[in-house]
Amino acid sequence: MVDHGAAAPMRVALVCPYSLSRPGGVQGQVLGLARSLTGRGHRVTVYAPTDGPVETPERVDLVISGTSVSLPGNGSIAPVSISPLATRRAFTHLRAGAFDVVHVHEPFAPGLTYALLSVRRLPPVVGTFHRSGGSVLYRVLSPVARWMAGHMAVRCAVSEAAASTASKALGGSYDVLFNGIEVDRFDGVSPWPARGSTVLFLGRHEERKGLAVLLEAWRLMTSRLSDSADASARPVLWVAGDGPETDGLRRRYPDSESVRWLGVLGEEEKIRRLVAADVLVAPSLGGESFGMVLLEAMAARTVVVASDIDGYRDAAGGRAVLVPPLDASALATSLRGVFDGTVAVERSDGVGYGEVDGAGDGRRRWLELGADRAATWSMASLAERYEECYRSVMVGDRS
Repeated sequence: MVDHGAAAPMRVALVCPYSLSRPGGVQGQVLGLARSLTGRGHRVTVYAPTDGPVETPERVDLVISGTSVSLPGNGSIAPVSISPLATRRAFTHLRAGAFDVVHVHEPFAPGLTYALLSVRRLPPVVGTFHRSGGSVLYRVLSPVARWMAGHMAVRCAVSEAAASTASKALGGSYDVLFNGIEVDRFDGVSPWPARGSTVLFLGRHEERKGLAVLLEAWRLMTSRLSDSADASARPVLWVAGDGPETDGLRRRYPDSESVRWLGVLGEEEKIRRLVAADVLVAPSLGGESFGMVLLEAMAARTVVVASDIDGYRDAAGGRAVLVPPLDASALATSLRGVFDGTVAVERSDGVGYGEVDGAGDGRRRWLELGADRAATWSMASLAERYEECYRSVMVGDRS
């Protein structure tokens, strides 16, 4: 147990608008933060929709705020609950919970968050904004949204991009924190069995995530490899997740010796495949406020190849190979360069780390630096920051 000093433990409600039965960045942050806060001695209850059995962290209570429906938003599909009855039940439970603070993630996603921001007589509400880019909800709700945002004691954002999006729509000031990585979950993990070199895609199969671009790049890369002497040793692409583009893309790029469609992964398998993969590819086209998956790959000591977009560039910090979004040819060239050692690893300040050589010191050094970077974004550090935030707004601070 982490020593949390003389400060008294808190009762914290974490509100997630998205179904915990679906993998997602916000859901992962809520569960990871719950795990870390509990480890620091606090009592945590998570409020979220679910669509089936959910494995919650040990000693964390879960209150289900409905089942989800899929609504479009920010170029993606959000699994949110819009049931008034389920919202009322969860809201009643929360009001009776004697919480010291209520922490709402993505405050203007539909569901329980609306009820929390539309009434007074609640514990202090901390809001964390994850979204970047335009938002139909902000436009539809304004100026009501600005009034509701005024009920938050503190507004946080996971990145400068997310803070900018929220500020333009709602006004106000934002504490820019970060998304946390549970780095210890990658230590001592048994890699998923793999034959030869592997490349992993993790994400929803929708246009914004760029899977179609990656698959075309993979076709270009493997067609070149087929003419080479070592064609029998071509790498394998693991495609995890699902979404609206899955069926169409699987028809165009069916299962083969070089492409494996995995479906949605459980958390344990996801971690083991990240540890096993030689490369993690994140080919998103835009709309990413923070490159969470990049940092997870770094924590797993996996090479990262990603689109050169704001959220990913900031997260990578020079520890990833960045390529122009939507450019399948450039992505294929970069992937091939990673495997044959011709892509140089270079920091944002121009200081080189050496080549990405499969057996060379350059690659090992780069991966070490990537792991060090991931450690600076640890969930443990984020939990400390939020703990300070909670205590700053608590009524009758007991520290």
